[in-house]
Amino acid sequence: MSQPVPPSDQPQQPQQPYNAQTGGNPFAGQQPGAPFGGAPFAPPAPARDNIALGLVAAVVAAVVAAGIYGAIIGATKHEIGYAAVGVGFVVGFASGKLGGRNPVLPVVSAVLALVAVYFGQLLGEAMIAAKELPVTVSELFFDHFSLLNEAWKADSNFLTYVFFVIAAVAAYSGAKKAAE
Repeated sequence: MSQPVPPSDQPQQPQQPYNAQTGGNPFAGQQPGAPFGGAPFAPPAPARDNIALGLVAAVVAAVVAAGIYGAIIGATKHEIGYAAVGVGFVVGFASGKLGGRNPVLPVVSAVLALVAVYFGQLLGEAMIAAKELPVTVSELFFDHFSLLNEAWKADSNFLTYVFFVIAAVAAYSGAKKAAE
């Protein structure tokens, strides 16, 4: 008895039986794009733990959220607590999502949320005052900032400061949750 190939010292792989459903193709049961019968290649993980990217995202989110919060106050002539929570959460979420688990980001997010709520309230005061005075919002905000700040102090009450605390807590917790 002769063999066409000389025997090797390597152990022989058992041959797969013929399967009529796959037409004898041993690779037919695999998923498309799955090499060698395993799961498909996973995409690379997003860049995380980048404190600079997290800080930039938090600053941008704070500026945008302050503008929206100011517009809400200017339109309704009232401070809305849920909007302050939203400002804080958006700032924290942006920094945590893009910055990762750096322990500095939740603290910086809380501080930026405080600044965003403060400037949002000042912008709202400027919008309300601009409707009653013959000046523009930007003129009030940039040229008469001290008067605007005095008007904000006169209008602020206990709830104003509660909104600050709520926004800071929402930013801190939002950054922590987004980094998970």
